[in-house]
Amino acid sequence: MTRLHDLTALEQAAAIRAKEVSPTELVEHALGRIDALDAGLGAFLTVTPERALARAAEAEARIRAGGDLPPLLGVPTAIKDLNNTAGVRTTFGSTALADFVPQVDDAVVTRLAAAGTISVGKTNTPEFGFPCYTDNDLVGPARCPWDTSRLAGGSSGGAAVAVAAGFVPFAQGSDGGGSIRIPASINGLFGIKPTRGRISNAPYGSEVTGLGTSGPLARTVRDAAAMLDAMAGPEIGDPFWAPPLPPGETFLGHADREPGRLRIGRYTESAMPGTELDPEVAGAFEDAGRLLESLGHVVEDVPHGLLDPSVLPSFEHVWALSATTLPVPPGRGDQLQPLTRWMRDRGLALSARDAMEAMFALRVFSRQFLRATAGFDVLLAPVLTMTPRPIGWFGEDGEGAPDFERQKRYASFTALFNVTGQPAVSVPLHWTADDLPIGTMLVGRPADEATLVSLAAQLEVARPWAGRHPAVWAGSR
Repeated sequence: MTRLHDLTALEQAAAIRAKEVSPTELVEHALGRIDALDAGLGAFLTVTPERALARAAEAEARIRAGGDLPPLLGVPTAIKDLNNTAGVRTTFGSTALADFVPQVDDAVVTRLAAAGTISVGKTNTPEFGFPCYTDNDLVGPARCPWDTSRLAGGSSGGAAVAVAAGFVPFAQGSDGGGSIRIPASINGLFGIKPTRGRISNAPYGSEVTGLGTSGPLARTVRDAAAMLDAMAGPEIGDPFWAPPLPPGETFLGHADREPGRLRIGRYTESAMPGTELDPEVAGAFEDAGRLLESLGHVVEDVPHGLLDPSVLPSFEHVWALSATTLPVPPGRGDQLQPLTRWMRDRGLALSARDAMEAMFALRVFSRQFLRATAGFDVLLAPVLTMTPRPIGWFGEDGEGAPDFERQKRYASFTALFNVTGQPAVSVPLHWTADDLPIGTMLVGRPADEATLVSLAAQLEVARPWAGRHPAVWAGSR
């Protein structure tokens, strides 16, 4: 028997238009599953049932009134708690902002609402999104639904859990160093980090570094593409604008197109010295290459030596620089977690010259890297070096700097493409012998999410993953 959470986002939208189900029924179903199951998973920091049900009633009134309807009307989703939502508690994963309620929406929140989606709450995130895993002092860790003794990844860990556990069909995440691709890999989802400037960070955003962007997490490529269509587009004043698709084209439309024969570069060079892949991760990577070759693509190794040794320290300086403008209320700095305090202190210790030289070094490197890899349509790379980590693993050597060192060993490949600004996706092609997901990263040319969407859709047909669920999927109703 098909249950409401078995439906994809696009199937839910179609069922609403066909009047087979109502927005209220979908929202109530999502809220019921969250209420019954989330205590053991940690997907949400804040759930907003009254607000969501009010939006569902408004959607039903629009349906009764007739006329043009937005494409995703009535489909439940969730907003990451790093994104301002007017009138809804937005904590940034920090006890220092446990009671903060913004008066404005981030642009991505406005766009998703305009597309008709209904947010049921704010998803769990680590404090200010810095770690590659999700844990905080407000609700604790976001747990991988495939094995709840393991971390769900970060910083969009709560969003990934909400989708993987069947609370919502898709969710908004953000990615400044891998924060969509990492939890997508860990939770068996498809996630898109769009190209720089594809989605606006207005009205605030991390415009100084240019590393971060919002993006979708979903079970299917088509759902993620539809969500990307809803979120995409600049706002007045944005410093980066990605060129739009040609008139009449959509990312969803590209999910229904064949990608053609592509030249794909296997990329295994990391800025972290001595990086090695766990055997199961290496096996998943090799398997993905063979699958791509079987689909008719040319897969070649990318030459090593493209990473300048200065890239990693320059990235660390820029990453720390982003911690210097945290919206911490006066007198509450002592409430920050050790990693956040260490990162913030490190950023504040930078001189203006240090900061500018680091940003300049990353821009020069980006140009060189993009030129060196321009002959490839797509790059193939690992997302992570290891299988999902147990809760507490990152702090085993100590807090602050030792924690960060473990993160660098674990997530050695993703941040490079935040530096270059290229679009990148995590595709769930592999599960370990003990049923843990391992994602594979595909990286596109700048502003070419369309090719990634088409290629990922081809992979999804060749090796379907959407029907594979953790045990919690069958829970509740």
